Amino acid sequence: MMMREKGYLVLEDGSTYEGYLFGARGETFGEVVFSTAMTGYQEMLTDPSYAGQILILTYPLIGNYGINEQDFESRKIQVAGFVVREECPTPSHHLSTRTLDEFLSSQGVTGIAQVDTRAVVRRLRNFGVMMGMITRQPEEALERLEILPRYDLTNFVQQVTTPKAYEWEPEGGELRTPDSGPRTHKIVVLDCGLKYNILRSLKRLGCQVLAVPCATPADFILRELQPDGVVLSPGPGDPALLHYLLPTVRQLVESKPTLGICLGHQLIARAFGARTFKLKFGHHGANHPVRDLRTGRVYITAQNHGYAVDPETLPSELEVSHINLNDGTVEGLRHKELPTFSIQYHSEASPGPLDNMYIFEEFLELVRA
Repeated sequence: MMMREKGYLVLEDGSTYEGYLFGARGETFGEVVFSTAMTGYQEMLTDPSYAGQILILTYPLIGNYGINEQDFESRKIQVAGFVVREECPTPSHHLSTRTLDEFLSSQGVTGIAQVDTRAVVRRLRNFGVMMGMITRQPEEALERLEILPRYDLTNFVQQVTTPKAYEWEPEGGELRTPDSGPRTHKIVVLDCGLKYNILRSLKRLGCQVLAVPCATPADFILRELQPDGVVLSPGPGDPALLHYLLPTVRQLVESKPTLGICLGHQLIARAFGARTFKLKFGHHGANHPVRDLRTGRVYITAQNHGYAVDPETLPSELEVSHINLNDGTVEGLRHKELPTFSIQYHSEASPGPLDNMYIFEEFLELVRA
């Protein structure tokens, strides 16, 4: 029987939680956040919006259906570290090709199990997200956390964006994206940390889909690629660090039908002069209720963000279209004149409910118009 090596999760307020290491037996640090999703750990691990963060899952048993080749949301694991109550070493699923432990080990990502995740989550809910470290030596962790780069001051978008433009053509094993025939609209996705299911969803609706690096100039996108519409993708970190993208976002919005998702939503708001602020412990999970203010209908949404748009700073040309029923924060915006709207939640799910796939159809209606 393999010996389990003791490890610790240390938060910057000095609280320490004991467990055992799995995955890559090393050390890691990042902003510690938690997700309430009950399934979808592979999608969460590969979601670029978690870059720079140590992710805690509130569901107690993780890894029970293994890792497969179809549920990747990016090219690699994006989280800085992984914290679970119980890690399952014997998964059971016909698509599984390896265990969670093997998956983390293969990409050098450290996890820690047998942690009292309920206690950690209660602390984060009471005091807010904070920096933390997974380590073998808890005595030195606090001193190291004081000098390590802070999450709020790091531009993770530059780390997760694609290095070069590409057209989405999934491999033959991709079951969730059947070929729907000739492509009727060309959609360019500005990759600030996109999830593959955005590309899958657009292609399923008959679009030609191109992803481009976040720093691609608007002139190049408009003149050389000539899209019918633009999607501003989700991504990690503080949108206030992305001031260099705002002229590009403004030019794209004023030129083409545009959909902003999560970070893309925040960038649209900031491009028109609004401000954003940091949430106490963010919205991470697959069960957040959001109300559409036009219809009054409530949708259950997947979310993954630590910042929100300040409604008091919105310019007159933008109006709030959706609100979060848990805390009243802004969950959607619509431009009063331009064919542009945005959502703070994840219409592409993965993981989470598929209730909000209609957002892509609404976007394509603007493109057709």
